[in-house]
Amino acid sequence: MGVDGKALVLGGGGVTGVAWEIGLLHGLAEHGVDLIDAGLVIGTSAGSSVAAQVLSGVPLQDLYGAQLADAGGEVAARMSPGSLLKFVVAGLRPGDPVRGRAWLGRQALRARTMPEAERRAVIARRIGDAGWPATRLLITAVEAETGEVRVFDAASDVPLIDAVAASCAVPLTWPPVTIGGKRYIDGGVRSVANADLAAGSRHVVVLAPVTMSPRRSGRPAAQVAALGPQVRSVVVSPDAAARAAIGRNVLDPARRRPAAEAGRAQAAAVADRVRAAWT
Repeated sequence: MGVDGKALVLGGGGVTGVAWEIGLLHGLAEHGVDLIDAGLVIGTSAGSSVAAQVLSGVPLQDLYGAQLADAGGEVAARMSPGSLLKFVVAGLRPGDPVRGRAWLGRQALRARTMPEAERRAVIARRIGDAGWPATRLLITAVEAETGEVRVFDAASDVPLIDAVAASCAVPLTWPPVTIGGKRYIDGGVRSVANADLAAGSRHVVVLAPVTMSPRRSGRPAAQVAALGPQVRSVVVSPDAAARAAIGRNVLDPARRRPAAEAGRAQAAAVADRVRAAWT
């Protein structure tokens, strides 16, 4: 549990999800709602990158400005229809969901992607090398061979860059990440936000660029509801304008600036709801 029982949950959603979350956090701060004072931050996939950046000490205004910079030269990617289908199949496999995740993980281990070291360098440029923050930070990933979830934190003896790279390792698109001799894939394979890890907190705010999941139990709203009626919570996802700004490919850096600007603009409409849950 964090300071005053506050937990900030940052969900996955590609490079546009990073931009939208940073824009929204900046906009909320401009409206007097500072979510960075959370005692617990949970980052999944894109949310792990956002968490590492906003807890690094770099001002939100500067992080927001970086999202507006020219995206020229950055690698654009797209999940193929076949890859998306495998995500759905893995999520809907009957029985233990861990087995479905392991099936997807084995597919990821066989996929042809960019070299792991090259992808790690991308993450390093994105989040810097400040190391684990003083704020309690949980970063989720999934072990590719077994499908078991792994939650990294400062006590894991794992570099923050590696933890974030593992959480962002979209299977079949980016390479699995090696940590301690094991290979890891995106934490979003387990849940798009893993909001259930906020159990024990009294105030929970979830920023979720993506809310859909093959299993209802993996959706942020269901996970927050399961925390109990005593928890003051809100789940914020992109509004219509933000969805239009993000576009159809969440891995396209060219959509980063409009996604960030849409997140900042959306803050005005959600600030009161977020403030009510946070205070």
